[in-house]
Amino acid sequence: MSVTESVTEPVTQVAAYAAPAPKAPLERITVPRRPGGAHDVLIDIKFAGICHSDIHQVTDGWGEGIYPMVPGHEIAGVVTQVGADVTKFAVGDRVGVGCFVDSCRECEQCLAGQEQFCAKGMTGTYNSLDKNGEPTYGGYSTHVVVDENYTVRIPEGLALDVAAPLLCAGITLYSPLKHWQAGPGKRVAVVGLGGLGHMGVKIAHALGAEVTVLSQTLRKKEDGLKLGADHFHATNDEATFKELAGRFDLIVSTVSAPLALDAYLGLLKVDGALVNVGAPEEPVSLNLFSVIGGRKTLAGSMIGGIAETQEMLDFCAEHGLGADIEVIRADEVNEAYERVQSGDVRYRFVIDTSTI
Repeated sequence: MSVTESVTEPVTQVAAYAAPAPKAPLERITVPRRPGGAHDVLIDIKFAGICHSDIHQVTDGWGEGIYPMVPGHEIAGVVTQVGADVTKFAVGDRVGVGCFVDSCRECEQCLAGQEQFCAKGMTGTYNSLDKNGEPTYGGYSTHVVVDENYTVRIPEGLALDVAAPLLCAGITLYSPLKHWQAGPGKRVAVVGLGGLGHMGVKIAHALGAEVTVLSQTLRKKEDGLKLGADHFHATNDEATFKELAGRFDLIVSTVSAPLALDAYLGLLKVDGALVNVGAPEEPVSLNLFSVIGGRKTLAGSMIGGIAETQEMLDFCAEHGLGADIEVIRADEVNEAYERVQSGDVRYRFVIDTSTI
């Protein structure tokens, strides 16, 4: 459907791709979108990134989901309507929506601009319930209605297709790299060179850190070096862990498979940190002597708040950092899921939502 500034009737049904049940293939359906309120913007979605977390959720890998489920929290599009009291955006603005669309706005975390850690729980862009108890539907759709306070501006220097994955992959790496002060004089390792990892390499390099990729094999070495890595090592080679012992100030793990934590903690300097942004479905084990020796930190990080997400987008535009993508039609989404699971993507699939 075409939605323009002159539309007066609220959008009530939009086309989308959804999983009708756990582990079921995605199929084209229509889903409701709420009428826009005074602080809402209606977004004509142009591109939606495919994140591995979409696959975890449609398969109930992270817990029981809400079906039908329309995935997608890497949304890039254009504002086509604004509510009466909207002040941050105008019709025609290029905008993005990330992993959440609301929070309590009152707790310590929300007031500090860390809405992703809302004490009452953020409202996910999909597979969540909004304040009215209605399910949220994500970006594998043609339009979405979002509060202006949970919408970010995409700078003109970033094309919408390469910007879409930044709304999850970009901020997921930018936030811990900034928090743990990656920069000149710091040695940073990125574990895994996939949708998350390739953005970690780009951002860490742009921040001025010495960057190493730790990947299972050397198959992606040429790519890693082109993306900005200074070094590339294979973790299936036991010599790697001996050679790099005690080397890094910060290691960011982007993999969604269980990691041999003790081995990777051994690669840290005294006071170094191993930060997990990948979320395996299975538990992992740890020998506490791996952190006690060397006063090391084992930590996690989850996306970023709205202000930090805008900061990330501005940083990426300034440094010319978009995601490396493969644009697909909506009816190719199930094939794309299979390819993500087999590691056959360099490095993010993005759905052209005009094909829904």
